[in-house]
Amino acid sequence: MIAVIGCGNANRKDDAVGIEVIRLLRRRDDIRTRADVRLLDAGTDGMSVMYAARGCDALIIVDSSRTASEPGSIFEVPGEHLESQHSPSLNLHDFRWDHALFAGRKLYRDQFPADVTVFLIEAGDLSLGIGLSPEIDAAAAIVADRVAARLASFAPSDAVGDA
Repeated sequence: MIAVIGCGNANRKDDAVGIEVIRLLRRRDDIRTRADVRLLDAGTDGMSVMYAARGCDALIIVDSSRTASEPGSIFEVPGEHLESQHSPSLNLHDFRWDHALFAGRKLYRDQFPADVTVFLIEAGDLSLGIGLSPEIDAAAAIVADRVAARLASFAPSDAVGDA
């Protein structure tokens, strides 16, 4: 099983790019007919990333980033470079996907995927609102194609019919 997880806040414009990539992948016949691919819109729920990855052979995460790069820039990073230990607090709202990578590896050990790839798309506008900026929307389509190509490199298992 391969999990592809889009992260982001749908109410903060370009932060929703991970969610958009999942939406684009769900529309592709070459993806949605694969029984070995699980697509998940995790929103801002880092815990769901950890739970969804358990038992998978590979994990792909898509999210926005803020690195002072040009909006729409795409970064493909091995997950182990982004794992981060969570500092406990009184709520789980600050438990992000990078914390989920660290915690999932510690908790689930061999049941957590060793093959983790993270696609980050540089956000431009993170203000309240709905809809991606044009350059972020274009980058989402590019990343969806890259994720589809990465999924094609894995041997597909039994395909399911159109859902």
